[in-house]
Amino acid sequence: MASLTEVRWHGRGGQGAKTASYILAVAAAEQGHLVQAFPEYGAERRGAPMKSYVRISDKPIRLRSGVPEPGIVVVLDSSLIGTENVAVGVPENGIILINGTMDAAEVKKRMGVPDSVKVGVVDATTIANEAIGRPIPNTPMLGALAKVSDIVTLEAAKAALRKTLGKKLSPAVLEGNNKAVDRAYEEVKLA
Repeated sequence: MASLTEVRWHGRGGQGAKTASYILAVAAAEQGHLVQAFPEYGAERRGAPMKSYVRISDKPIRLRSGVPEPGIVVVLDSSLIGTENVAVGVPENGIILINGTMDAAEVKKRMGVPDSVKVGVVDATTIANEAIGRPIPNTPMLGALAKVSDIVTLEAAKAALRKTLGKKLSPAVLEGNNKAVDRAYEEVKLA
């Protein structure tokens, strides 16, 4: 991991971008990194586009702003690709991870990102529906993120999930979330 890794989550209210960014921050902190996680809301209504940010570093984080140049972008709702420039600021060696069913190479071409940018696609909504019983793609996307990047391990992501949501969820729903994380880790496709 670089000395500072910045992650920008794109989603809609109710999809769990804020929760997923917090779980990612907990996972990175458990691995010994310094972290910062915070949401950014537009119109405050359920279903409105929103962003959430995570900074992970081995040095103190003094920045207190949004993340204009993220090394990693996670898109929880693929419809945002058509309405927002989710790739803005992503460097040539960045990663864009999208919840959807489209072909990763086709999405990469459609977005017009350089070949050096990794684009991953996983059907996190279907995974969540089947494993958890609800169409909330945030935890499966954590599993996919663990696979395509070096910022947290799969084990750290699952441990952070248990730590942050273990008392809020029933044991069955928590187990479903763990299965969703594992399944997305296995099913994410890169281009």
